[in-house]
Amino acid sequence: MGETDPGTERRLDETDLGAELGERATLVQFSTAFCQPCRATRRTLADVAAMVDGVVHVEVDAEERLALVRRLGIVRTPTVLVLDAGGRIVTRASGAPRRADVIAALGRAV
Repeated sequence: MGETDPGTERRLDETDLGAELGERATLVQFSTAFCQPCRATRRTLADVAAMVDGVVHVEVDAEERLALVRRLGIVRTPTVLVLDAGGRIVTRASGAPRRADVIAALGRAV
């Protein structure tokens, strides 16, 4: 899944996301209301978060959080960020991810 974020010191926190970070990792999904692949991505990320202790899935409405979207350079939905326990962006990918790719990306975050 995706690429390692070039700004390895880029971090997000509860204020940025409007939700608490996971104890071990956070799967952040940027979505829009009419995005078909966002629905499948929501199911995949929620399923993986439910399988792995300490991992949460946070969905961010890209249209409501334009400042954050611009700051992170997000140009399409869905875009998924995998954050480590400290909120550092470990992996980033656009498009609907496969479950195996999400699990592999989590392995780099925890």
